[in-house]
Amino acid sequence: MEGFNNSRVSKFMLLGLTDSPELQIFFFVMFSIFYLMTMLGNCLILLTVLSTLHLHSPMYFLLSNLSFIDMCLSSFATPKMIMDIFAQHKTISFEGCISQIFFLHLFTGTEIVLLISMSFDRYIAICKPLHYSTIMSQKVCVGLVVISWTVGFLHTISQLAFILCLPFCGPNVVDSFFCDLPLVIRLACIDVYVLGIFMISTSGVIALISFLLLLTSYIIVLVTIKDHPSTGSSKAFSTCTAHFIVVLMFFGPCIFIYVWPFTNFEVDKVLSVFYTIFTPFLNPLIYTLRNQEVKTALKKKLSNQCLNLGKTTPS
Repeated sequence: MEGFNNSRVSKFMLLGLTDSPELQIFFFVMFSIFYLMTMLGNCLILLTVLSTLHLHSPMYFLLSNLSFIDMCLSSFATPKMIMDIFAQHKTISFEGCISQIFFLHLFTGTEIVLLISMSFDRYIAICKPLHYSTIMSQKVCVGLVVISWTVGFLHTISQLAFILCLPFCGPNVVDSFFCDLPLVIRLACIDVYVLGIFMISTSGVIALISFLLLLTSYIIVLVTIKDHPSTGSSKAFSTCTAHFIVVLMFFGPCIFIYVWPFTNFEVDKVLSVFYTIFTPFLNPLIYTLRNQEVKTALKKKLSNQCLNLGKTTPS
């Protein structure tokens, strides 16, 4: 905390995504639509699961928590980025920059563990169906969510404790639309290259190991489905495929950015956009378009709301 108090830098300058006026208009419209659709889609999933009795199962409980995390992940930087698109000077306070790093690693760390929990749920449901209700009890599901948030919090605190001890007294230009650990560490007034690579690569290695564990889990599940076909095999295959698409979209950019830190790849900006904006937007589409139960419950909920509005509207 001493490094935080003695920091000479009071704000950082964000370079954003582009200086082109045409692209700025395009990005403003596109990201505004994506953000609104992300919030709307995840809100609908969350409310549908909470208000539909037959969706009160472990899988949908974890899915609703994923929707909540995606709403948080989409909101920690996107609204400011949209507002800053046309600004000549895109600035963020030191405290605001540190907050973005805190929330980014909190939500991504939490989502990593939650995705592992969701793969564990599918593994038990398909490989040990007779013991599913016993193993995936309500207490276990709540415990998995609590563990997810706890791990995310401990992860982000470890990252924050490192960066708050660094002195920032010189350059303050961040080549992105939000503050991230690899970009901010390089602005420190001391040489932290070796230690910085270790700290940042640790996040990348954790993401890589988690991805390999998830990949192994889904391979086991898919092999089990193939070897023991049943009436629910197509549904189980569709569900696991949807889960794996989410896992691939989320982990791919994270692994690339954090396993090879301190690079100047322009593709890093694209990948940052992908896992902070596109992935939270695509998650509700993947789960609703590929899941008949959610689609049916959502259509029923929307039709009931329309009927209620029609009854209350004066003739």
